[in-house]
Amino acid sequence: MKVPAITCLFLDIGGVLLTDGWDRSARKRAVTHFKLEAAEMEDRHQLTWNTYQLGKLALDEYLGRAVFYKKRPFTRARFRQFMFAQSKPYPEMIELIDQLKALHRLKIVVVSNEGRELNAYRIRKFKLDRFVDFFVSSCFVDLLKPDEDIFRLALDIAQVPAPKVVYVENTPMFAQIAEGMGIRSIIHTDYKATRAKLASLGLKSAEGEVHEHG
Repeated sequence: MKVPAITCLFLDIGGVLLTDGWDRSARKRAVTHFKLEAAEMEDRHQLTWNTYQLGKLALDEYLGRAVFYKKRPFTRARFRQFMFAQSKPYPEMIELIDQLKALHRLKIVVVSNEGRELNAYRIRKFKLDRFVDFFVSSCFVDLLKPDEDIFRLALDIAQVPAPKVVYVENTPMFAQIAEGMGIRSIIHTDYKATRAKLASLGLKSAEGEVHEHG
């Protein structure tokens, strides 16, 4: 049976296009920088983070629960600035996706768990809307991966059947769930491996035009 040509890419943001916005490592840096109580902050973070990512809390409310539940010698504005600064781009991945979109006329759909303010900052700061057609972000759609419904919604919004989609994701469980729904998936570990896997699926980039960054 002939395998359908790929017409759409689903992408995670954190770990694929950018660093994770507020992962365990970033929180550890915040604990050190602001001299916070690590275990207490982590417990409070875990209790409230998914509520924030679902768009049910504003960032200031999350910070009030996880950090500013007691008087601090620093401001919310300073902490927010530190938090946003943890987001860094993976330029070679952004360039690759941008190029593949142009070469193969792909629809590009982000499927990600992100809180509203962080999501807005990351889209704006790194100009992700320059090449992404739709953002199926948890804070917009009130669904979180690993819920299958977020992938169904992305398919509905993109109006592309599952066999014509490839999903690039750095969390194996999420990739496996998409695979179970008929979406071919690539577990992203690094730029070279993902570029090669995409090429093997017919999504080749122009030779020598995606520059590797040290």
